[in-house]
Amino acid sequence: MRVVSTTEQVVDAVQQAVRQGKRIAVRSGGHCFEDFVDDHSVRVLIDLSPMTAVSYDPQRRAFAVEPGASLGEMYRRLFLGWGVAVPAGATAEVGVGGHILGGGYGALSRRYGLGVDHLHAVEVVVVDKAGKARSVVATRDPGDPHHDLWWAHTGGGGGNFGIVTRYWFRSPGAKGSDPSRLLPRAPESALTFSASWSWKDLDQRSFTRLVRNHGSWYERNSAPGSPYAGLFSVLMLNSRKAGTVDLVGQVDSTGPGAQRLVDDYVAAVGGGVGARPGRSQVDQPWLQAAATVQETPPASFKAKAAYLRKRFTDRQTETIHQHLSGKEGGEISGSLWLVSYGGEVSTVAPEATAVAQRDSVLKAVYLTGWEPQDEPGPRLSWVRDFYRAVYADSGGVPVPGAVSDGSFVNYPDTDLADSSWNTSGTPWHTLYYKQHYPRLQRIKARWDPRNEFRHALSVRLPE
Repeated sequence: MRVVSTTEQVVDAVQQAVRQGKRIAVRSGGHCFEDFVDDHSVRVLIDLSPMTAVSYDPQRRAFAVEPGASLGEMYRRLFLGWGVAVPAGATAEVGVGGHILGGGYGALSRRYGLGVDHLHAVEVVVVDKAGKARSVVATRDPGDPHHDLWWAHTGGGGGNFGIVTRYWFRSPGAKGSDPSRLLPRAPESALTFSASWSWKDLDQRSFTRLVRNHGSWYERNSAPGSPYAGLFSVLMLNSRKAGTVDLVGQVDSTGPGAQRLVDDYVAAVGGGVGARPGRSQVDQPWLQAAATVQETPPASFKAKAAYLRKRFTDRQTETIHQHLSGKEGGEISGSLWLVSYGGEVSTVAPEATAVAQRDSVLKAVYLTGWEPQDEPGPRLSWVRDFYRAVYADSGGVPVPGAVSDGSFVNYPDTDLADSSWNTSGTPWHTLYYKQHYPRLQRIKARWDPRNEFRHALSVRLPE
């Protein structure tokens, strides 16, 4: 393992690995959902965790963030220094490095878009055809000869083209040199809330009503500029073993009306369910809500994901109830999380960045985990069967269509490349990148022609 602190050290580590013919992997926050870093064929692990600087670069009129910084640390430094924020993830301990490469979304995205919508430039260590490693800066400027490399890093996923050693953030159209006006203003405070329904009070009818209400609400309230643009939530449809179904979220409470928005939202989701949820909430400074790290021990888990353009169909909702409430749902801990999306995300044209899914209103995340002493087999089977059953009408995967729109590359799932789990005829790269994949392949051929940066779901060189 090479622990690095500067771009020059990254170039040196990559050059040495290429010279010796050793497989490279990179780590910043260490939150990859598959074994792309821990693969047994990796011989050189380049650890970027010491690269944590967050600063303002007056020459580029942009904020420079190194990849080893956690999201929480980025939020803290940007807020305390200039009162601004990048609309990125809701989990403070995640590293900036890999998070931004997949698009970067979180609690502020419905109001301000994705993290990559504010990405001005990237510094990337690449390897040319001759095997020479070097660093390149690529910008949002369409006239930049390296513009295609910037575009690939606006949702093209990690481990594909090189190693990012610095991000620069500045909102499109931002004018002047006042740093406090070059990114979205961070909220001053946030009202964090939760509502929980006991499984004891939910039969199939009431569960179906809850899920339908939630999806329909997001269909109605995800247009740009919605009064609910400042609201972020996750509906945690937990298996019966957990005891409850939970709705958690936060809303910008800087101005008046936050309480009414939360009350109306929770009432709409619970309307006609017949069971009253237990509720709690706390109004706190935004930085406390955004940058608090939840210290959790390393865990083994499997995650599968999908985008939703509309609420689940009635058949899908019935299937979800069966898998969460049935015999296995009473024995296995697992969840389906429905995470808010939409709003300002949809104002950016799909071709403007590598993120192809721009008109979805929710992201779905199917999860199960286990302790070291547990046998993973039953849990893996449960989540895989669950996912396949929900998307049974499209070959077991969320093929882009009226309801689904593929999957999210930052929640990678190698099952999508396995014909025993994906029988749709739609390849894994279409589920992640849709129409963008051929362009990503061309960029791969230009910037990583030797395929030095690769993993089980990396962009392939064109044939």
